[in-house]
Amino acid sequence: MNVFEGGGGRFLEMTNGGTAVFVDVLMLAVSALAAEPWDFRFAALLTLQDQSVMGRGVVGFGLADLDWGDTPGERAEAKGFLLRVLDLALSRHRWEELTYEPSRVEGYLRTYRAMLEEFDPATATATAAGRPGTGVMPGPREAARASCVRHRVLDALPFWEACVFCTAGVRGSN
Repeated sequence: MNVFEGGGGRFLEMTNGGTAVFVDVLMLAVSALAAEPWDFRFAALLTLQDQSVMGRGVVGFGLADLDWGDTPGERAEAKGFLLRVLDLALSRHRWEELTYEPSRVEGYLRTYRAMLEEFDPATATATAAGRPGTGVMPGPREAARASCVRHRVLDALPFWEACVFCTAGVRGSN
């Protein structure tokens, strides 16, 4: 089981297959909306949830572990971006290109969206390299800026040269 934590003890626990679908539909949405540095860092974090590379049952992260920014404005902008990503995913953005029916993912997306709505980024307590709020987020130099030409989503560079659809083989869109 993979766990994505919210605030106040809330969490979304998914099977390996559920997690793969969750990451797939989020990558389709995040790739369409990413425009700011934080957006591309979040996209890189999503690529690190690729179980085909990282291993099954070992992915997930908490909202409190994200680098939401240093100011209330930065935190609001980051949270707004993630809410837009979830809304776009819930609209079934590019799902027709998937080689499978993403069953149950709408429930996962709705649960995660509710967790995010309730979460206050100012309460994030994660630290990395002594800087509060950086947690599991890839740094600016590790942001996902390259795009997979075949699948038209952000790929995992600089971590590896493939997108979540390429590493899964048959799961991806064409």
